[in-house]
Amino acid sequence: MNSLDTAYVIPDGIESRSICFENPTGARGAGGSAASPLGPGRKGDPVRHVHDGETVVLADIQGRGTLRHFWMTMHDKPWLLRGSIIRIYWDGQEHPSVELPVSEFFGFAHGRSSAFQSCFHSVGSTRSMNAWLPMPFTKGARVEFHNRSGARLPLFYQIDYTLGDDHPEDVGRLHASFHRENPTTLKQDFEILPEREGRIRYLGCVLGVRPLDPLWWGEGEMKVFMDGDEALPTIAGTGAEDYVGQAWGIQDEDFAYHGCAWREGTDDADTGRVSLYRWHLADPIVCRERMKVTIQQIGHRPTYQARTIDDYKAELFERADDWSAAAFWYQALPSAPIAPCPPSEVLLADLPEPAPSDKPTNPDPAAPSPDAVD
Repeated sequence: MNSLDTAYVIPDGIESRSICFENPTGARGAGGSAASPLGPGRKGDPVRHVHDGETVVLADIQGRGTLRHFWMTMHDKPWLLRGSIIRIYWDGQEHPSVELPVSEFFGFAHGRSSAFQSCFHSVGSTRSMNAWLPMPFTKGARVEFHNRSGARLPLFYQIDYTLGDDHPEDVGRLHASFHRENPTTLKQDFEILPEREGRIRYLGCVLGVRPLDPLWWGEGEMKVFMDGDEALPTIAGTGAEDYVGQAWGIQDEDFAYHGCAWREGTDDADTGRVSLYRWHLADPIVCRERMKVTIQQIGHRPTYQARTIDDYKAELFERADDWSAAAFWYQALPSAPIAPCPPSEVLLADLPEPAPSDKPTNPDPAAPSPDAVD
């Protein structure tokens, strides 16, 4: 249903629905009933204040369908975007299959992003955040928002979905988990996707790197261990910037399947934080029984004038940096629990300060000014 070649098809048996604070159940004919000073149905409930520690149910849908689009915005502060959590439960499972910081759910790390677009996300300069991954379910879907940022925040959101989709029982449900090591362990590869059992399609990841050494950090190779792999993987990359489709360092460029959503600083030193993404939509990575995805932490210390391959290898060194990863994959149910997001002190440690231009202005009369929010 996403192809332009089928855009003119009017599907039979599919119902279009949408949930936001103006219609929290998504029920037919129930949108926009709240009153404002302008009268009933005149933008009476577009936003909520969510206090620190509060959990809000964004959607609780029964039946068979597909979540097709998330839109969300709040004040553009790194601790709000990294410190708030989205959890999604599929088909009555007691544990969530998705648990990510808001920033990572929408495709960027560190709670900071430039405007960018990929095949799965589009984020605007004022942090209007969109996610376009299709998320099928067969019995129901529950979406929660949990504020662990340490501050009150204004939340706007909308979830667009369809009901009646003809999904088989073993359809892949979206799974996503977050992992951060600050710092990583020397000579121990960082896990992007911890080992999972089952039939899996790995979709890709959002990577956040904060280099702890001024020398170039990105020589480590991505590895995919699948099915019978033990000591050595089936898939091995050639370097960190190579894995995200770049070369000779990190460039502030975004493309459909790979790129950089944000790069700290404007020089060419590659010493600041970066937010990277890589999506395996056109080049699927699948397994039958189990999968694990890792990446090495290897740096480069140039010391020679004469440049040969042996010189280059001699200049490599093991290093430790601050890495985070949000891994996305499809997997049938039942599925094992994912790792929960780490405590707030881990999520929020060493975040960048918002840039002066990042302070949002919201002309919406229903929303408070940024200065009015804790």
